[in-house]
Amino acid sequence: MNQPLLRATSVSLAGSSPTSPAGRVILDFDNRHRRRIVMRTDIGLEFLLDLEKAHRLRQGDRLVLEDGRHIEVVAAPEPLAEIRCDDLRHLVRVAWHLGNRHLPTMLDGDRLVIRRDHVIEDMVRGLGASVVPIEAPFNPEGGAYGGGHHHHHGDDEHVDAVRPKRPAPVWSPKEGTP
Repeated sequence: MNQPLLRATSVSLAGSSPTSPAGRVILDFDNRHRRRIVMRTDIGLEFLLDLEKAHRLRQGDRLVLEDGRHIEVVAAPEPLAEIRCDDLRHLVRVAWHLGNRHLPTMLDGDRLVIRRDHVIEDMVRGLGASVVPIEAPFNPEGGAYGGGHHHHHGDDEHVDAVRPKRPAPVWSPKEGTP
């Protein structure tokens, strides 16, 4: 008879656990935003990640197993593009264009780092920046509303704290456009 999988039901943020990890899971950016999935550590321990809601896991976070052991999250190296500019003003301008396209972007001192995308790389070069392919872990900014990259098309959930929801305008053929 198969024994049920050990579950990881919470996350301890990077640097908050003094204990040594019982193993590591090496995950790329896309696989570090999960709620429920079977994982296997570097030493072969299989467990079920079973969180209440999806969580953006970051380098060094720990998955807390039911038995108290911790599994360390390691950000896997992946193909990225390093963007450098002549000065800070130029860097901010390029960052604005990336943000305007809702691209996950890692802000790292005097450089920006994105996932490889030849169309975006050409756009950035057209803005006068240099682009160099690199292989490294990707830890982009989480966004102004916390967590990972998530759009709220039509539900306005993220603006409730700023302003109350307004009723949708009503269109009538007699009155023309709202």
